[in-house]
Amino acid sequence: MKLKQQINYMKRSFVFAIIYMLSLGLFAQEQAKQITLFTNVQVFDGRSDQLLKADVLVEGNLIKQISKGPLMVMQTDNVTIIDGGGRTLMPGLTDTHVHLSYTTIDQMSMITGHASYGYVRATVDAEDMLMRGVTSVRDMGGSVFGLKRAIDEGLIPGPRIYPSGALISQTAGHFDFRFGNENPMLYGGGLPDWQYQGHAYLADGVDQVLTAVRENLKRGASQIKIAAGGGYASPADPLLGNQYTFDEIKAAVQTAGDWGTYVTVHSYHPSAINRAIDAGIKDVGHGQLLDKATLERMAKEGVFLSTQPFTVCNEPQLDDFSNAKLAIVCEGTERVYKMIKDIPTLKVTYGTDMFFLPREEAAKQIQQMERLSAWFKPVEILRMATSTAGELFALSGEMRNPYQEGTLGTVSEGGYADLLLVEGNPLEDLGAVTNTDNIKMIMKDGKFYKNTLQ
Repeated sequence: MKLKQQINYMKRSFVFAIIYMLSLGLFAQEQAKQITLFTNVQVFDGRSDQLLKADVLVEGNLIKQISKGPLMVMQTDNVTIIDGGGRTLMPGLTDTHVHLSYTTIDQMSMITGHASYGYVRATVDAEDMLMRGVTSVRDMGGSVFGLKRAIDEGLIPGPRIYPSGALISQTAGHFDFRFGNENPMLYGGGLPDWQYQGHAYLADGVDQVLTAVRENLKRGASQIKIAAGGGYASPADPLLGNQYTFDEIKAAVQTAGDWGTYVTVHSYHPSAINRAIDAGIKDVGHGQLLDKATLERMAKEGVFLSTQPFTVCNEPQLDDFSNAKLAIVCEGTERVYKMIKDIPTLKVTYGTDMFFLPREEAAKQIQQMERLSAWFKPVEILRMATSTAGELFALSGEMRNPYQEGTLGTVSEGGYADLLLVEGNPLEDLGAVTNTDNIKMIMKDGKFYKNTLQ
């Protein structure tokens, strides 16, 4: 009897051991990282002017290995092998100047409409951008913290977002969209809805600027955006006016620096931009009216130029006053790009600054790269939208960079698996990326959002 009990005990122990091991196996399978192996691809790494024939191994959301020789993986449920057929594997594209809160909403709807309508449009616009191959953006003003969180959690598709939060503007400055009969709060007026929503803060004086900067940082800003000069879309300010004093800009820079990040400015012309550089800003968000001396100073001091190809001088939904200012900016665009060519050490990124546009116009976000072809080679344009943008994002520092597990803007070991597989050679023909039909695969964070080859 005792021997029989011992045998039964051993049987039960064996069964429990099997169940335990199976449970461990199932758990390990659930936790196994997704592996993607790209074979037979030509790699544009985001920097080189030559393609490299290689195999690229993605493990989870990071690029694990790049090899000139064949890479081998065991075919299991968590492994996907993609034969690129000689196509080009390259970094996902970046737009360093977007406004997802109001890309395709019209101006009056943003100012007077219900906030929820704008949030729905922003959700659609975010997916549209990703499906154009834009895997990362820097949002330069608007309430996008909730949108960013939803994208990062995988609730909705969209690019990585580096949010600035509310654009910080002085009274009568670039983002003062109050109607002419609206008083400021100091003189009996109410809080404009767009300010209540967090699209922009009107802040005057050092103390108010400090509060606005700190509020944005509290909400999750990765960098701070202030308006240091006039704007073409704003209804009251002169284009060439200086906005914010040195002390106000310096206060923003010091406060952002206390959190390990930087300040970028909206401005077009040398006077305002040099004042901002004196105060310590690290990025110029426009600069179409700059002179060569200021551009050379920026290159020497490591200040980025995040400019846009403003070559179309009549935007939909803008009035005659704004379009007249836009025409001046457009005239400067060609001059500044010509000067950039003579300053190879200047860090230049690609951006579009699309806002208040019909959806079909916003769809030209990547096509706008072709406007740069008059001055730059395809590889120079692509660097602006990949590796140089990645360098700019790194300025957010360890405390404010929301994506620190890998690097962005390059196809490199340890980098994020934000990748495009395109038909053709983009170093010879930008149409390989500007024509979205040529983008055969879109991967962001190691996940496929478009795959026409399987």
